[in-house]
Amino acid sequence: MSAGPGSPVVSGSAPPTGGFVRRVGLFQATAINMSQMCGIGPFVTIPLMVAAFGGPQAVIGFVAGAVLALCDGLVWAELGAAMPGSGGSYVYLRQAFQYRTGRLMPFLFVWTAMLFIPLIMSTGVVGFVQYLGYLAPGLGQTSGDLIGLGVIALVILLLWRGIEHIARITAVMWTVMIASVLLVIVAAASDFSPHLAFTYPAHAFDLTSDHFWLGFAAGLTIGIYDYLGYNTTAYMGAEIKDPGRVLPRSILFSILGIMAIYLLLQIGTLGVIDWHRMTNPDDIASTSVASAVLEKTWGRGAADTVTVLILITAFASVFTGLLGGSRVPYDAARERVFFRPYEKLHPKHRFPMLGLATMGVITAIGFLIGRHTDLATLIQLLTTVMVIVQALAQIVALTVLRRRQPALKRPYRMWLYPLPSIVAFAGWCVIYGYADRNSPGRHPIEWSLAWLALGCVAFLVWSRLEKVWPFGAKEISEEYLTPDEAVVV
Repeated sequence: MSAGPGSPVVSGSAPPTGGFVRRVGLFQATAINMSQMCGIGPFVTIPLMVAAFGGPQAVIGFVAGAVLALCDGLVWAELGAAMPGSGGSYVYLRQAFQYRTGRLMPFLFVWTAMLFIPLIMSTGVVGFVQYLGYLAPGLGQTSGDLIGLGVIALVILLLWRGIEHIARITAVMWTVMIASVLLVIVAAASDFSPHLAFTYPAHAFDLTSDHFWLGFAAGLTIGIYDYLGYNTTAYMGAEIKDPGRVLPRSILFSILGIMAIYLLLQIGTLGVIDWHRMTNPDDIASTSVASAVLEKTWGRGAADTVTVLILITAFASVFTGLLGGSRVPYDAARERVFFRPYEKLHPKHRFPMLGLATMGVITAIGFLIGRHTDLATLIQLLTTVMVIVQALAQIVALTVLRRRQPALKRPYRMWLYPLPSIVAFAGWCVIYGYADRNSPGRHPIEWSLAWLALGCVAFLVWSRLEKVWPFGAKEISEEYLTPDEAVVV
């Protein structure tokens, strides 16, 4: 379909595959999500959550995080099922916002994703080295840094192969992840003390206290960080079998499964280890709380064994995170919204080489930064970077697409729309609004806005070189609609 001079050019076509092969089924997709969601997260953030709330009422943080993940997951489920392309949010933002701002929003998403996805992975490697310190108490700073960098290099090496091999590796690591978490839960249940788990300090639930809401906002941030990864398979939409059915189910199944695991893990841990120990930086429970649970209940030998499983779990989370994240710049480059070299696939195994390599390097840099700063602050920083362009904009995109592309085939539609969208939007705003107050002196909001502003400048330079909006005509590509359904709006 053509338009006159200065008018947007609108086209519709069959959904792209980009050279990928659909080989990942429901079990493997759910395993990929759950491996990324669980990982080392809860094993290092339980003490952070307790410190934020100041007592065992910290379980509120995991519940709040689950509610936000479920509501946001329904956004991902509808968008992913309707537009199962490679790149996740990039695809959705490109389709929703192209009518007014051209390629600005997808460009900004890729710009921020190239930072926050590797930073998430870097926290997993920090946790890996942290738990390794339980097995090797004399591990020094330099040795830990070198080991962490070696882990990242090994992940990249294993990902440098075909998706069918990766799916099998992921299924094995998912089994190890489930085993490690279940062993900690069972061990905690064998020596559970309701007195420890359910005795709260004075004013623990004082809703009129500013201290409570500061703790809630910090806990919500930590909680959603622990659930991040429920959207991993959405980044791999072009590689998912029957995406209209598999993508929504993999997202919802993984969130519900991990929610049950986290609540059992958090309550069980609080019933074995006095929460005061978790806030003492000189106590092993503040850095390796799961190992402390096993040591107290089943002895040092069992603690060592489960710690090894936790290390494998941490490795699996970094593995699956970089697997999905490396697909983000690929689709953008293929659509001329990011640097062209990122569109190149490996000639044999068909995976995006430069995206994987770049995110591996940024993960290594983030790991070194995390090793020499505070883990809670690093979580706060990476969360604020992703909130505006991914979380909030994507929720808006869902509503925009329902209005702009009513003919879009939606195999799954959000339950109770628009209520989950509203709850998710409010939750992300709470996280962002309290970021500076929960990280005094670190200014995460200012850093996120500065990165976003720099991205806008980069977009202007890019669009000038590419001669696209605002330096050229808008090119509207409704690629998930047929030519008859695509209309000028």
